[in-house]
Amino acid sequence: MSEPTHAVHVRMKSHLSHDEIVAVMKERAPEFRALEGLEQKYYLHDPATGEYGGFYVWRSLADVAEYRESDLAGSIAAAYQGVAAPEITVYEIVMPLRT
Repeated sequence: MSEPTHAVHVRMKSHLSHDEIVAVMKERAPEFRALEGLEQKYYLHDPATGEYGGFYVWRSLADVAEYRESDLAGSIAAAYQGVAAPEITVYEIVMPLRT
């Protein structure tokens, strides 16, 4: 298997409580586990800003593009009752620390 090539960071603020957000994360996790090309997803919370997010590690840019066009990606703001549209940043992975 080849090394992952891209990472995506998604972040947003929500109208939901922390416990409600965690419940949504757990409810949606199986859909993310089923995504072809998604190597890993980390669910994030920044207590200083109140933002929640995800850090996704992908096998290819094509996998990222396919996901970004999906209904699952399009449902993030509604599922988490976002204050605004999520901020999304796509990164090219230069090298891993560990293989």
